Amino acid sequence: MKFDRNRMLPSEFFIPCSECQAGQMHRTRVVYYTWLGEDLITVPDFPAWVCDVCGRREYDLNALNQLSLILSPNAGKTTVRQRRINPKTAPRQKGRRVSRAE
Repeated sequence: MKFDRNRMLPSEFFIPCSECQAGQMHRTRVVYYTWLGEDLITVPDFPAWVCDVCGRREYDLNALNQLSLILSPNAGKTTVRQRRINPKTAPRQKGRRVSRAE
């Protein structure tokens, strides 16, 4: 069994296909397409599991999460936290203490 460092999994590793139940899902790299508003975004060499019989694709969840962070509208922008200003509280009125003896 060969180990491919780029894929972080043994190259012969596979799982049964959940769609056709006949094929086996192999990890490979494909072109990923997604729409971002009106723009078509393509990502080459995207990690995915592909069935050798029906061709079903399941994309790597870690890669999808990283891509969504990159494509978010706030990517690369510094976040500015605004300080919360607490309203001034009125000074407490000193009242008479009530003792239990009363």
